[in-house]
Amino acid sequence: MKDIFKPNVMKDEPKPNQSLSLRINIFFFSTFIIFCIIIVRLAILQFVEGPTLSEAEASRDTKNVPLASIRGTIFAKGGEKLAYSTPVQTLYFSLTAEYAQTATDKATGITARTPEAVAKADSLAARLAADFTKYGAKVPEDQVLTKAAILKAMDLDSKVYSGFMPRPVKRGLSNEEIAYFMENKDKYPTLTVSEEDERHYDPDTVAVQTVGYIKPFKKSKESLDIYLNIQAAMRNDADPGLAYRDDEFVGFDGLELQYQRELRGRNGYLSVAVNAKNMAEGIVEMVPPVKGNNLWTTIDKTIQMKTEQAILDQIEWVHSNPVQGKVHPDAKTGYAVAMEVDTGNVVAMASMEDYDTNLWTTGTMPADVWNELMLNYQNGAVTPHNSGRSGHNFSSTVFLGSVIKPLTVLIGLNEGFITTHTSYTDKGSTTFGRAGYETTVRNAGGHAYGYFETPAMAIEKSSNVFMIDEVGKKLYSKYGSEGVKVWDKYMREFGLGERPGSGLPGEHKGLINYFKEADTDNGGGGAQSALVYASFGQQGQYTVLQLAQYASTLANQGVRIKPQLVSKITDQTGNTVKTFGREVLNEVKFDKAYWREIIKGMNTSVTAFNDFPYDFARKTGTSQQQYFENKSSHLADNGVFIAFAPRDKPKLAVAVVIPEGGFGSNSAAPVARKIFDAYDWEYGLDGIPKKSLPQAESTADGTAADGAGTDQEQGD
Repeated sequence: MKDIFKPNVMKDEPKPNQSLSLRINIFFFSTFIIFCIIIVRLAILQFVEGPTLSEAEASRDTKNVPLASIRGTIFAKGGEKLAYSTPVQTLYFSLTAEYAQTATDKATGITARTPEAVAKADSLAARLAADFTKYGAKVPEDQVLTKAAILKAMDLDSKVYSGFMPRPVKRGLSNEEIAYFMENKDKYPTLTVSEEDERHYDPDTVAVQTVGYIKPFKKSKESLDIYLNIQAAMRNDADPGLAYRDDEFVGFDGLELQYQRELRGRNGYLSVAVNAKNMAEGIVEMVPPVKGNNLWTTIDKTIQMKTEQAILDQIEWVHSNPVQGKVHPDAKTGYAVAMEVDTGNVVAMASMEDYDTNLWTTGTMPADVWNELMLNYQNGAVTPHNSGRSGHNFSSTVFLGSVIKPLTVLIGLNEGFITTHTSYTDKGSTTFGRAGYETTVRNAGGHAYGYFETPAMAIEKSSNVFMIDEVGKKLYSKYGSEGVKVWDKYMREFGLGERPGSGLPGEHKGLINYFKEADTDNGGGGAQSALVYASFGQQGQYTVLQLAQYASTLANQGVRIKPQLVSKITDQTGNTVKTFGREVLNEVKFDKAYWREIIKGMNTSVTAFNDFPYDFARKTGTSQQQYFENKSSHLADNGVFIAFAPRDKPKLAVAVVIPEGGFGSNSAAPVARKIFDAYDWEYGLDGIPKKSLPQAESTADGTAADGAGTDQEQGD
């Protein structure tokens, strides 16, 4: 038992040197793992996140300054410039720290620009005022740029512009001023000369409300949806080429607004390095602007000018020439649209009185000037809002009057109330309403027209009582109070109560009164009254563009065409970007015999067309509208006229409205005659332009008789 006293040895206990080696290995392995993580993270930063971080860093240090592009031209059909831009040179001032250095007064706590910064700005402004006087064009004394005006333009306290934004000091530099500032860049390191555009409009004031006008973006961005959307996109750091300057002029109405994006083109921009005080320190990148595209309108300048003058002449005529013993001094406005039946092209759209849209191009409007044009600066041919007013404040949308009667007869034929052979004896008046509460309605002037062999004769004589007895009352008998909805459906199929589709801003649906009239009597009598008065044109008020489209739809026998105001868009090199053609909005199908009947009935005798060389379809209208004067109610007559020519192969549809002008045959029809003559001269209602014929030189004005007429047409 010699081993009994030996110590018990643990075979798996590490030796001291083995334990140390293990700890060292663990340390180096951990260190290796940490270094691997660092290396991988650095690789991710450099190759994956690096570009994003660089972009974010750049966005913190640079700002984009828009460079305005040259706005495209709006042409008339013949190539005349209706709206165009010319390049002008503008002197800009860039605010730097030396002009904006501030200090805080320890006693008052007020922070203001240092005396050195104030003195430096004063010195620059004084030198510029002297330079403008020496090198600039001579201007009236009240337009001279003084030192105070220049200091205000420099916006040294960044009240108008962000610190990095260049400030416009003077637009429209003379050649001498441009040369001087370009040669003295070292003398004026904070000044730059930049090319911009200046908008002009045809001084002949051609379709001015249709062409539209411009305003600075700053005054537009809070009121129009298109600019609200642009403003939102700019806040979301969208494409800098889409950014707008506050002082940039943009379309505010008419085609200028409708085609704003096409006309504007694409702004360029400067990527400017900005310091911590938000002031420019240098240009990182420059992207040049892209010029806007050009619009080619369907407006024929010659026809447009003759249309405008015809309206003005006719307004003057009704002021001094009595019709039925009465003159019409309250006729102060007039509206007309001429639309090609086959294409939908609008060759003339007049809203008179008009004005010179060049008044908008300065960016400010004197109060006295604004007061003169505030009621006629928008397009009365498409909207009743802020467009001209007659003597008793009637807008451009008046009741249809008798021009509705071709459609009334169509409805009666289609509903089976009458046939093309229905006869009728017109006694001059009729009644409607519940027994004991009947209302009597008469023809214009109380005329009793006697026996009609067919409905066409009722249209030609413009019989109110036929429309009431054969259509209005029968719609109510068949449908009851739902008859108003049936009537409305027919109206809309012809564009009456629908926007015509031209796309012009403010395009109006018209004022539909028959639903309101129907609601005046819950027992159904209101609906009967609505249908009775609607049947002869006293329940709907529509724009002259809607009336022209309605006339065109009659001419096309149920095919409603979109009015086209632009034929094509081209770029600055003349390449066609987009074209516009005939576009059908909807089609209503009636028996061919029905169309023949109503077009045959559009045959009212009109003095202004006595020597017209074409057979044509027409309908005069006189709607009555109520006004109050001296605490009593009165009725005024609005002149309305629609026509298309020739009757069998229609080429042109025309609509004219003269609020408070008297009977349509005397106020509106003579204007339409001059429009047809002008179109015939330029293009030919038969396809042969009359100006191309041998005898054209002897009738170079392309106008036939003055066509005012003195006789009231029966049934107007």
